Amino acid sequence: MATLNDLPNIGEVLAQQLRQVGIETPQQLLAVGGKEAFLRIRLQVDETACLHKLYALQGAADGVRYTQLSAGAKQQLKQFYHALGAGQRQISG
Repeated sequence: MATLNDLPNIGEVLAQQLRQVGIETPQQLLAVGGKEAFLRIRLQVDETACLHKLYALQGAADGVRYTQLSAGAKQQLKQFYHALGAGQRQISG
């Protein structure tokens, strides 16, 4: 695989976001992993990055479409995502 776009789930927008956080090759994404790549994007590029982006990044790192991630893998990713405070809205009283 020569480019990020060769990985499953990685379109031009996500490839650009990865490059913005210093991940320029498939090998770098594989070394960093989906969770770390997501954290970098969330902190540096897109503070609204959603759970589906995390699934996409993990699937790309694993070499599969995100829809093929196991239920267990998705559950772990969901727990990771919620531990970041992602997807939860603070309600002011």
